[in-house]
Amino acid sequence: MAFVIPFLFLIFEYFSMKKIYQYITSIPEKNLLLVLSLVVGIASGFAAVILTTLVEQVKELLTSHINSWSGNLFYLVLPGVGMLISLLLLKFVVKDRIGHGVTKVLVAVSKNESRIKPHNMWSSILTSSLTIGFGGSVGAEAPIVYTGAAIGSNVARALGMSYRSMTILLGCGAAGAVAGIFKAPLAGVLFTLEILLFNISMTSMMPLLLSTVSATVISYIFLGNSLPFECTISTFRLVNIPFYILLGIFCGFCSLYFLRTTISLEDNLAKLKNPYVKWALCASVLGLLIYLFPPLFGEGYSDLHPLLNGGDILYDGKSILAGMLHHPWLVPVFFILVLLLKVFSMTLTNAGGGVGGTFGPTLFVGAIAGFVLSRLINLSLAGSEFMVPEQNFVLVGMAGLMAGVMQAPMTAIFLIAEITGGYELLIPLIISATISFGTMRLFEKYSIYTKRIAHTGELITHDSDKAVLTLLKMSDLVETNFAPVAIDAPLGEFVQVISGSNRNIFPVVDSKNHFQGYVSLEDVRQDMFRTELYDRQHVFNYMHSAPEYVFDGESMESVMHKFEKTDAWNLPVVTADRTYIGFVSKSKIFSAYRDELRELSQD
Repeated sequence: MAFVIPFLFLIFEYFSMKKIYQYITSIPEKNLLLVLSLVVGIASGFAAVILTTLVEQVKELLTSHINSWSGNLFYLVLPGVGMLISLLLLKFVVKDRIGHGVTKVLVAVSKNESRIKPHNMWSSILTSSLTIGFGGSVGAEAPIVYTGAAIGSNVARALGMSYRSMTILLGCGAAGAVAGIFKAPLAGVLFTLEILLFNISMTSMMPLLLSTVSATVISYIFLGNSLPFECTISTFRLVNIPFYILLGIFCGFCSLYFLRTTISLEDNLAKLKNPYVKWALCASVLGLLIYLFPPLFGEGYSDLHPLLNGGDILYDGKSILAGMLHHPWLVPVFFILVLLLKVFSMTLTNAGGGVGGTFGPTLFVGAIAGFVLSRLINLSLAGSEFMVPEQNFVLVGMAGLMAGVMQAPMTAIFLIAEITGGYELLIPLIISATISFGTMRLFEKYSIYTKRIAHTGELITHDSDKAVLTLLKMSDLVETNFAPVAIDAPLGEFVQVISGSNRNIFPVVDSKNHFQGYVSLEDVRQDMFRTELYDRQHVFNYMHSAPEYVFDGESMESVMHKFEKTDAWNLPVVTADRTYIGFVSKSKIFSAYRDELRELSQD
């Protein structure tokens, strides 16, 4: 009897869950999407809280007893240990590559019908918290975006929702993750619209807003009311506009350096095939860089607080280069080195097995860029009325670099305004971010997230035509109601085939059903009623070669390219060994394209 009760309870639970599932899936998808966007937002908010807490706890546990940088070699090895743990977890537990989170989300939307593996709902949190907590010089934002997107994708997949709804929920998860980690709901929405999903309809704004607001509320409840970057803002003066223009140009070139150096370093480090050799090299160099330049440790956000409040970072006894900070003109030199080397430390962390993103380093480098330029201006104009408020430039520099590196000026403007409470600086934020974005676009068409996948032709999120074509499946478009005819069949037999068909194209095949060519009704019209030719003429006398073949499973973008190149209206579909399957017509593709576009654009 003791075993019967738990068994009956499990049966009751099973049928209860089944009824709940059936009820949920019976709700109209448009209404269900609103409910699930709220659920995904709450889950993404909790994920952001967990990651933020884990990073702080790991860092506190490891570094609270360390008082001195100089002479303490612990910091030389600590980041490498975190990278190694992450590397081993990925290799033996997760068994997948999860770096470059935002790029992976773009690939999921572009290639995998917005499907993300379930383990990404926790694996990025675990490995990135260890990487950053141990001092890896990367950001937590990209991993949490990947986590949020994975939550949205898997919730939609579990309920059997359409590609469109799955993509929107994926975007809701990503937006909620950004909103949760920064307490910035508007920036979360803009991040999704500018970076992830260009082609989202305006009615999809409601799910995104529900997701970001719910995630932000969760973040406030568990992390408190403090802003991510507490700062002291000086009043904006019109006389400083030329300097903000200069800052925008400077941030544009810093963005170019950031992107190209990152790509180049990643390419060179990728040549090391042994992961442990690569780890050893990256960990050694990273440890040395952090030992020489303490701001490179971890995300580096704590080192920005003095700069955001009009002060300096003084590393007395913490770096063998700290003496540079006691000489006014050497201070910007020190921070220029930090700016340049942050890209190296970030890339070394990721290449060596760590998990983290470029979002955080972008903010950090932007802040340093703003500080360096403003300090150089003030040193040059010391005592004059044209001296600039350095903390303002630190804030605006963060937006400037985001706008350039990520090519998302709206996200940059409103994220910095939200996370600092700096709406008083909206005008300089707009000026510098826009100019930085424009400067970067002169040299680079793609952002750091899209550059690699755009070169492979797999990026569809920023191209409406590609996005719709990717949704079309060859299996749904192949027409198989054509009547095949043998290549050596006499005309009389061919006429019998024609009489039983309602199509005007006839595929020609051999004895093994391999496609040889085609015959159109026009080709035989004149001889159809000449019975004396029925035994003398054969199908091969009328056959044409196909101008191009479409292969089973080929992408629709490639198929459309073949139609454009050949100017054909119908093309044969065959397997790799040219076994005949059917025909695909341009008219059917256009019809399916219009239907899919209407579906994506529906209100």
